[in-house]
Amino acid sequence: MAGAPEHIEASLNYSVDRKFSRVVSIYDGRAILGQLSLEKQGFVLTHRETAVRDFYDAAEVRSIYYPEVEQLLKDMTGAAKVLAFEHDVRCLPASKRGQKGVREPVRVVHDDYTEKSAPERLRLYLPEEAEGLLKSRFAVINVWRPIAGPVLDTPLAVCDAQSLAEHDLIPTEENVKHEVYLFRFSDSHRWYYFPHMQRNEALLIKCFDSASDGRARFTAHSAFDDLTTPPKTAARESIEVRALAFFTPRA
Repeated sequence: MAGAPEHIEASLNYSVDRKFSRVVSIYDGRAILGQLSLEKQGFVLTHRETAVRDFYDAAEVRSIYYPEVEQLLKDMTGAAKVLAFEHDVRCLPASKRGQKGVREPVRVVHDDYTEKSAPERLRLYLPEEAEGLLKSRFAVINVWRPIAGPVLDTPLAVCDAQSLAEHDLIPTEENVKHEVYLFRFSDSHRWYYFPHMQRNEALLIKCFDSASDGRARFTAHSAFDDLTTPPKTAARESIEVRALAFFTPRA
């Protein structure tokens, strides 16, 4: 990509047990917003307001935010049909307190779905239509948004899908419905983040694409500790909604 955006140095965990942490350069994605696309890099940042008042209210998220996510993805990708199917709210202090439905940020380089688990998600949520839908292109996209901003604590790093190789992917070999990819480290990986994300911004991350025609198919991502963050910074609060996007044969 053209230009040399500013970057920070941070440690990313390339293993569940964190034995394989690597210090990498993570570039400021805001400097190259116009060059990013879901089809090439596998991620894109957009501004999008939301009518949700309380992201910790699962019922409100499903009734208000899921339709917002579905419309956002239709607008951004041209998908003919979108189904938001699950979400996670993340906040470390709330998770440690045992607050229901809240999890801590994931500090492991991963991708949410694999060649095996992505079709199983489709079969799980659209059982009657699944076999027909599987005949055309579909994708699983994660829509990541701050609940409160700016995000300074444990921001999210995303890896340019063009810098990934098939050899880098490590399936977890768990139950096929929940299988995810971990990643082998490579000096070729090119990492980005979006500093100071606000509540009216959404980061779209393509976690799977059934098309194997050269476009981005998987996107490695991970929370990380930014050592430039001031002490006593408020803990990150974020929500991620995962959605199935279906395309016509020519899309």
